[in-house]
Amino acid sequence: MCYGYDGESALRRSLAERGLSRRSMLKGALGAVAGGAVLAAAPGLPSPAAAAVAGTRRVPPGRISIQLYTLRSVMSGDGVDRTLATLADLGYPRVELAGLYGRTATAMRGTLDSLGLRSSSSHDGISASPAALEAKLDNAETMGQRFINVPYLASSSLADWQRWAAQMNVEAQAAKARGLAYGYHNHAHEFTTDLGGGVTPWDVFTSELDPAYVHLEVDLYWAVTGGVNLGMSNEDAIDFAIDTIAAAPQAVRQYHVKDRNPATGDHCDLGTGFIDFSKIFAAHAVEEYIVENDTPEVTPIQTAEVGYSYLRRLRY
Repeated sequence: MCYGYDGESALRRSLAERGLSRRSMLKGALGAVAGGAVLAAAPGLPSPAAAAVAGTRRVPPGRISIQLYTLRSVMSGDGVDRTLATLADLGYPRVELAGLYGRTATAMRGTLDSLGLRSSSSHDGISASPAALEAKLDNAETMGQRFINVPYLASSSLADWQRWAAQMNVEAQAAKARGLAYGYHNHAHEFTTDLGGGVTPWDVFTSELDPAYVHLEVDLYWAVTGGVNLGMSNEDAIDFAIDTIAAAPQAVRQYHVKDRNPATGDHCDLGTGFIDFSKIFAAHAVEEYIVENDTPEVTPIQTAEVGYSYLRRLRY
């Protein structure tokens, strides 16, 4: 899930409509797994695939962020301040909001400012009314954000995706007038849902979202998962993600950097899965590299620490 939206269920529904199952689609991925390469030797270090690329470039530390949905289990009450302080201590300069945790935008901005953190991005759904859109943009402006992203949409109706694209174009124009960049964050079902005649939601959005106003925040775990669930091997699914990024008319300006367990397909901490982030980053650099793990394996704080360490060590 991302910010409370069930990407796994949407993926399963899209595969069921094709007469496929997640288990059958995992078969191709499992064929690419070598017994000794299931997990990296130590948390925070590049996986074998990532370590295979010896580059000189690195992720600029000022561009590293974390999606706060990762830390949702410790983001309530007094835990909000403690968690944000810990993120600052770990070295994170930015966070991506998943709601305001019961606070006003002004209060949240004050907390982040006091810790030397910036909310440069947020996940916010399509607005239900013009007033809701204005409130959303007001909050983003108050927070000093650069980006605002729609986190999740799901339907098997072509008309729904076309309607959403049209509304997002309108919202994105309003956002741009305020100095905000408006984007869409993918899951896997955008690549696997057949809307008729083989047309997918990704086809609709990449053809109908106006590149002058709408950018893409590509979730790398879900893009790779989309490839795996279309029957590709792990390696080919990584190339599928790279090709998807390259082919999009819209600018890809942000990544959700999330790893995938080669044996189970589950989320895992960065550097402990098979996704070759070095290869992806070398093919396309972005403005923000946002750590996320929908289901932290030990604690969300450890996930945050491992994620930041991994991105600081990575070379591509």
